[in-house]
Amino acid sequence: MKSRIINFIKRTLSSKAKEQTQDQLIDKYIQNGRIPWSEGYEQYKWQQISEVINSEKILKDFSKQKLENGYGRFLDERIVEYPWLLSNIINGTGKFLDAGSTFNFKVLLDHPKLKGKDTYIYTYYPESSNFLNERISYVFGDLRELPFRDGFFDQIVCHSTLEHIDMDNSMYGYDIDHIVANDTPSFEYLKVISELERVLKPGGSMLLTFPYGKFENHGFFQQFDSTMVAEIEKYLRNMSVSKSFLKYTLNGWEFSTQSECDDQVSYNPHTGKGMKDD
Repeated sequence: MKSRIINFIKRTLSSKAKEQTQDQLIDKYIQNGRIPWSEGYEQYKWQQISEVINSEKILKDFSKQKLENGYGRFLDERIVEYPWLLSNIINGTGKFLDAGSTFNFKVLLDHPKLKGKDTYIYTYYPESSNFLNERISYVFGDLRELPFRDGFFDQIVCHSTLEHIDMDNSMYGYDIDHIVANDTPSFEYLKVISELERVLKPGGSMLLTFPYGKFENHGFFQQFDSTMVAEIEKYLRNMSVSKSFLKYTLNGWEFSTQSECDDQVSYNPHTGKGMKDD
């Protein structure tokens, strides 16, 4: 009994120490001027994501496509992608596919919108963290060739993944054949769209997010332009398609129009390319 109590105390102290370290990193990030991708940025970003996805008001704001001034300032696109996705995910049960493993975080899998769903996470390689004990199913392979039968899923999310298809993903540890980086877009992502449509039930819902604006090839991802989006719409011509655009400004993130985003460039934090005043 004594050893068990000691082990419990050690685990409790370790948890508290980790929490304090996170708080200290966040404080340091804020005190140093909230510079994106500096020390403490990731901890602060996920603290903010956790707050907004659990705010009924903010999810309603996304449904209405109207954000408060200053929303998500100094934060990358995850601060708008996750609440937008969750505001559009259907309540209730059913089979749910995370095509790309961007929902493989406890704070997301525990969200009321996902609780009760039969969730599948499809990715190329196993990740260090998993939630098998919570009946999350992990399947591995290439999104261009899914192993599921036709009409298997009620809802599919493919979040910030299409832009990496056929690109150099070696920085993520993936050794897959890909195109040589150049100024020509790769349309291999359309094979993913075709497969996702195939495994989606008639009347089901598919949610896609990716960077949009002026075409750019950053090596490990490409930014989509109007031609590339139009190709997606051709593949989904038998579905009812709606589009939302969010743009980062000096006042934070705001809903925008496609034409206002047509010439936007993206920021690559690994190279510094595309960085402006903020």
